[in-house]
Amino acid sequence: MPGVSVRDVAADKFIESYAAFLKRQGKLPIPGWSDTVKTSHAKELPPQSPDWFYVRAAAIARHIYVRKTVGVGRLRKVHGGTKNRGSRPSHHVDASGSVDRKVMQALEKIGVLEQDEDKGGRRITQQGQRDLDRIAQTTIEAEEEDEDDE
Repeated sequence: MPGVSVRDVAADKFIESYAAFLKRQGKLPIPGWSDTVKTSHAKELPPQSPDWFYVRAAAIARHIYVRKTVGVGRLRKVHGGTKNRGSRPSHHVDASGSVDRKVMQALEKIGVLEQDEDKGGRRITQQGQRDLDRIAQTTIEAEEEDEDDE
């Protein structure tokens, strides 16, 4: 299938595949606090999955791929959620900027993202786009194989 991009794959399937790729590759630097930090002050507990950092990195890479240039503030809003305020009405709360910033910096170190001096924020590199398209291609091929087996 020539010309497959990330847009052609369902988001959850792609994020799962890319997170597994990042974990297998072993190059993504993971901070030491990743097992204790909460991802938002709206959350009561830290993430229960030990691979949550890879999943967040995959989600951020896909988000930036689809939207060209994205900063930390925009990602905070996207990954935010609803804060349970007891008997008072719930409100939207942005996610932790530190977590998203560290994920973006880790993706920069492995060459997937780069800083955009013109617009601010970060954008996908040529190598990163090539990697993401390749993962999208393998994800679609795996889905087609599963359909053929059934």
